[in-house]
Amino acid sequence: MFTTTVMPRFYETDAFGHVNNTVVTGWFETAREPIFRIFAPSMEVGELSLILARIEIDFVAQIHYGHEVTLTTAIEKIGNSSFTVLHEAWQQGRKAASGRAVQVYFDFETESSGPLPEHDRARLEEHLVAESKE
Repeated sequence: MFTTTVMPRFYETDAFGHVNNTVVTGWFETAREPIFRIFAPSMEVGELSLILARIEIDFVAQIHYGHEVTLTTAIEKIGNSSFTVLHEAWQQGRKAASGRAVQVYFDFETESSGPLPEHDRARLEEHLVAESKE
């Protein structure tokens, strides 16, 4: 499991006084960087053979400006050419959001998905966790 901490910025708040829900999508993408580095250690964009196929987020509680947010990231499922990433956002000991992202191994030359390379699959398996039951 990977952990990332972000500090909400003032401009990320909305008219209701909490962090806007669109911000969490960006935070979760930022929290996937360690996974991206499995496929492209230098983070050279041309080397990253992943595309985002799906994202879902459940908002559980408001997130407020002025308090750090801890993001957890793990792998839920690994398929032939795709894998599912689990995310959670926590603020002051309370879960504020959870989500999933499906990433697909993609060949940009052929514009099609392909099987995950075995060495990358093995690295993903190191972060495989069972989904928590709530």
